[in-house]
Amino acid sequence: MFSAVVSTSAALGRLFVFDSEDFAEARPQPSGAELFAEGHPPQRALPASSLRRAFSEDARLASVIPASQLQMQPAPEMVSSGIAAFDALAGGLPRGCLTEICGPASSGRTTLLLAALSAATRRGEFCVVVDASDALDPQSVAAAGVELKRLLWVRCGEDPPRKLKNTAKKNLKNNQSSKFDEGGSPTAGHRLEQLLRATDLLLESGGFGLIALDLSDLPPQTACRIPLTTWFRFRRAVEHTPTVLLAIEQKSIAGSCSSLLIKLGAAGKRIREQSISEHLDSQFPEPTHTQLLTGLEITAELVRSRLDRKPVRSAAITFASTTAWAG
Repeated sequence: MFSAVVSTSAALGRLFVFDSEDFAEARPQPSGAELFAEGHPPQRALPASSLRRAFSEDARLASVIPASQLQMQPAPEMVSSGIAAFDALAGGLPRGCLTEICGPASSGRTTLLLAALSAATRRGEFCVVVDASDALDPQSVAAAGVELKRLLWVRCGEDPPRKLKNTAKKNLKNNQSSKFDEGGSPTAGHRLEQLLRATDLLLESGGFGLIALDLSDLPPQTACRIPLTTWFRFRRAVEHTPTVLLAIEQKSIAGSCSSLLIKLGAAGKRIREQSISEHLDSQFPEPTHTQLLTGLEITAELVRSRLDRKPVRSAAITFASTTAWAG
């Protein structure tokens, strides 16, 4: 086999026959005047800008990495959530990712949050809880084993009472939509706005092992007002950092921006019956017994996980939550 380069201008109007055994000697190419005399206009040379553009496109194509040579993104580091059954289901909480924990009231959301805070502070990490409804109980936090000196509690809506009252009266007087109700307390929309601002500042500052966004007591229609672009910004801000971003909600609202989605539910409650006659005065009627709530049976379902390359099938576990007075 052989290869030959044939000039385009020499091939116009001429018939060439190539023989692989006996290749004819090279013939002189006609000049531009001869081609013009034969009725063929002379060809123009490509401008320098076109040549540079062609070479630049070739350089860009040469810089493209083939798909077979692409490296897989390393799996994020997983840390313990403080609950062994949860770690067995999801592998723990991923660093540098957004994790959603959703469920109705009394489904174990606070139990999981306190367990994660306790495990993180015991590792020597500083944690933040951005409380949208100001519902966190410090005594329950301390009873769960959380080191309070390593915890920052951001209480949304904590503005000076006089400022809240004056702003509410002014807006009501002008018949304007207010961020505060008639009593001067912040509405759910105002609390949500403060939560988003605080989260932006915390993610920008860095240095936290766990940032928890507690939206569990906000109405779902209010929490759904957070646009997906905001969740995407949060995910990109926490990416490639050792921070665990945890969102506690009633329903999933982050969509595809979350790397892990866990749905909680109450499977049952544990009741202990005991006599309380010894604790009552004899002048009152004595009830024979009473019921005391000692714990809940909680189910956790792995709805979505983007941590593995293979699709994850739905899986569920059950774990118990014990009340503080149950001992």
